[in-house]
Amino acid sequence: MDYMQGSLFENVNRSPLADRVRPRTFEEYIGQEHILGKGKVLRQLVESDNITSMILWGPPGVGKTTLAMIIANMTNAHFITFSAVTTGIKEIKEIMSKAEFSKMMGTRTVIFVDEIHRFNKAQQDAFLPHVEKGNIVLIGATTENPSFEINSALLSRSRVFVLQSLQKEDIIKLLKNVLKDERGYGNGTIDISDELLALIAAYSNGDARTALNVLEIAVMSGEIKGRTTVISKEIVEGCIQKKALLYDKNGEEHYNLISALHKSMRNSDPDAAVYWLARMLEAGEEPLYIARRLIRFASEDIGLSDPRALEMTIAVYNAVHYLGMPECNVNLTQAVVYLSIASKSNALYMAYEKAKTDVQNTIAEGVPLHLRNAPTKLMENLDYGKGYQYAHDSKDKVVNMQCLPENLKDRQYYQPTNQGVEKNIKERLELIKKLKAKTKNTQ
Repeated sequence: MDYMQGSLFENVNRSPLADRVRPRTFEEYIGQEHILGKGKVLRQLVESDNITSMILWGPPGVGKTTLAMIIANMTNAHFITFSAVTTGIKEIKEIMSKAEFSKMMGTRTVIFVDEIHRFNKAQQDAFLPHVEKGNIVLIGATTENPSFEINSALLSRSRVFVLQSLQKEDIIKLLKNVLKDERGYGNGTIDISDELLALIAAYSNGDARTALNVLEIAVMSGEIKGRTTVISKEIVEGCIQKKALLYDKNGEEHYNLISALHKSMRNSDPDAAVYWLARMLEAGEEPLYIARRLIRFASEDIGLSDPRALEMTIAVYNAVHYLGMPECNVNLTQAVVYLSIASKSNALYMAYEKAKTDVQNTIAEGVPLHLRNAPTKLMENLDYGKGYQYAHDSKDKVVNMQCLPENLKDRQYYQPTNQGVEKNIKERLELIKKLKAKTKNTQ
């Protein structure tokens, strides 16, 4: 069975550095001051041994499991860990039954589930009645957005605490502590500069475990000089092959990054847009996906204020298709910069949304007879096409003919702005209105 009490606390000397130096108290814990600082709600709940069911949500390596261990050390409850990968419904029900009995005997049970998002709906549902009855206190850890991955009923009965990526300074502090900690390298002498610690911290991208793994490999690869292990820049660089950017093409970060790119271009910020583009590409995003999103942006946020934007993005899509990565990165950069500095208008987007609202919320009247073709005698007898005015027969190529259904007469969906080419379009539409009015007065 994949649960065991106390399995989180074993300290095996041969275990990875990250496990050996895991913080045991709030004083040793680094980061998350917004929820664990003195007087903050989560710290108060733990210190008063009055914890409630909770979800710890945050990126990898920020201390979710460590925080659960600290809670386990400080609570008087029976603490059990589950594997979300291998635990089945049968095992869950067995533990829930024991927890219910323990409650009757006056003992609380705290269940910790790492990677709770890996539990399917049936597994999560097995916890629900026992959380509702208070038989257990559930602590789940997840890197995925709980709104999408956790049963809504279970989520509503839990407090969500958001853990943030560790800052570079936090990682440096952690590494320095490890060099002094007897569980780490405190019993020896490690010669490593602050510059290299900062390099490891930057590489880790806010992930403490990644930083500790790099340090551990660097120490094992270091040059032994007497009783000192010397770690050079070459050694650290050798341990760092490629920055592991936090990115899941099917997860929330995928949407966060494309949103950041889109909104940076919308705000005419080419520098920010290029940065977010690089973040996505270097993390392995499919370049054609980005190219498709740029095509959408060209019409949604620029439209007829700069008609060339759509031409540009379609050309770039083809370039990306022909070249692929890494050569196409400069093509995408060209499009992103162009879209960022182009004049902006969402008039086309708003026009369609307004029309869609009317389509969904009004009676779908038939096409006016004068707009219908009459390819047969019967249709002609039914007045199909009667009253149609051929625009090319007029001097100005415009006639005063109603083209909307009667119930939507005079609706205006497209309202051009004064940006770029759209300013000329606005003037043209105003002229068309005057010509239609002129035609009406002469009839």
